[in-house]
Amino acid sequence: MDLAIRGARVVDGSGGPSYRADVGITDGRISTISTAERLTAARVLDADGLALSPGFVDMHAHSDLALLRDPDHSAKAAQGVTLEVLGQDGLSYAPVDDRTLAAVRTAITGWNGDGSDIDFDWRTVGGYLDRLDRNFGGQGIAVNAAYLVPQGTVRMHAVGWDDRPATARQLDRMRQLVAEGLEQGAVGMSSGLTYTPGMYADDAELTELCRVVAAHDGYYCPHHRSYGAGALAAYEEMVALTRNAGCALHLAHATMNFGVNKGRAPDLLALLDDALAAGADISLDTYPYTPGCTTLVAVLPSWAGEGGPDAILDRLADDATAERIRHHLEEIGSDGCHGVPVEWDTIEISGVTSDELGDYVGRTVAASAAARGEAPWTTARRLLLADRLGSTILQHVGHEENVRTIMRHRVHTGGSDGILQGDKPHPRAYGTFPHYLGRYARELGVLTLEEAVAHLTSRPAARLRLEDRGLVREGFVADLVLFDPETVAAGATFDAPRTPPVGIPHVLIGGKYVMKDGRRTDVLAGRSIRRTPRTGQ
Repeated sequence: MDLAIRGARVVDGSGGPSYRADVGITDGRISTISTAERLTAARVLDADGLALSPGFVDMHAHSDLALLRDPDHSAKAAQGVTLEVLGQDGLSYAPVDDRTLAAVRTAITGWNGDGSDIDFDWRTVGGYLDRLDRNFGGQGIAVNAAYLVPQGTVRMHAVGWDDRPATARQLDRMRQLVAEGLEQGAVGMSSGLTYTPGMYADDAELTELCRVVAAHDGYYCPHHRSYGAGALAAYEEMVALTRNAGCALHLAHATMNFGVNKGRAPDLLALLDDALAAGADISLDTYPYTPGCTTLVAVLPSWAGEGGPDAILDRLADDATAERIRHHLEEIGSDGCHGVPVEWDTIEISGVTSDELGDYVGRTVAASAAARGEAPWTTARRLLLADRLGSTILQHVGHEENVRTIMRHRVHTGGSDGILQGDKPHPRAYGTFPHYLGRYARELGVLTLEEAVAHLTSRPAARLRLEDRGLVREGFVADLVLFDPETVAAGATFDAPRTPPVGIPHVLIGGKYVMKDGRRTDVLAGRSIRRTPRTGQ
């Protein structure tokens, strides 16, 4: 054996009771699990006092460019994350052509930066996955990564930024792009149905694309049409749509936010339980925090986004059109803000692309406006124009009881939704997984340690249909985390969001240390994880 981990408390990912054992690793896989005999190997790790679990799977990550630019990537590696699922919310960088790539880079600058430091030498999903594998001189990437075909990018490619139904030819082109992405290794398809242009797709169009996903044994991961007013109806829409298409459903950051949804998590879970009892294939992910995080431009009404980023900037520059936008935001409730009139005192600027705008960061739009003696919309409009739509926000609209209720559900998994950009990013990007283990398992008892680990390992691995990951089992890939169950905790806070976690000394990917004694090694053991058909199909 290459490595023997001795005396660990094995929390194997199944949800069953933990047990003490030695675990041996050979050629990147778990070769032996011994509860009686002491193992010997070329290297030995004394794990007395530590829990040993499978590596954590981040089911909702925005590291699409971070993995290419940052070989360290401790934001995730230090948390014990060994696999991230990229291509989220319907917007990412493949499949594209030159025109689409330029537009999507601008549209999600707030998520990933403008990409000026990246050589975009791919155009297809397969090309992007290949780039991950050959990155940093062929060494690979910090952690493993899977990819979802982004439906908004696909629509941008085939239809453009117009709010109109796709023609038959355009729909055929979208089907082709989704199929090609899945054939090249994507695990499913995502949507951002409060983001343009993906939100312009009607249910019939989405159903046709989901049929393609189902035919390739993938899953559909929608950021659905509302997390505020009409949230339950939006969930019902996704359940019905995927049942009609025969497609597996994974609900992205499945929260119930804003005042209208306080205490309504049981209504969502009742809907899911009824669908599951009727045979639906459903899972979901959440992050263990109440505020959300997105871009400031995302709260604008959908009509303001038609035509793409340059058209948005033109509308904001026009006084009459800007007043229409304000009226929708503040008085009607825009679809970009989930049908709820915007509350500027809940929207905190978390990042800007220009140092000259740094005074906005860490303050709500309402506070910045008050300091300037002007209306909040005037402040927001100025920032959108000056930062060319690149500003990110924290949106303080969640409810703790909803967070706890949803994370207990049997199909729940963990997803950080972590945006790594900005001077003051959401701490979920750096703290989600230890926060589950420390705060919600050890301190609050919302989940047992064994339950929490299952939510973060075997359940997402099952959704991704990874037959040799997500459990501590002989023959499985040695993606493993060793942590102290008595001290593990998120270091990241809203005031210091990039503080690393505590109590996670060792992380291995394929049997190689990516974290050792609490420090990031120089190992790049991550690779693309590509969709494979079910056994027997």
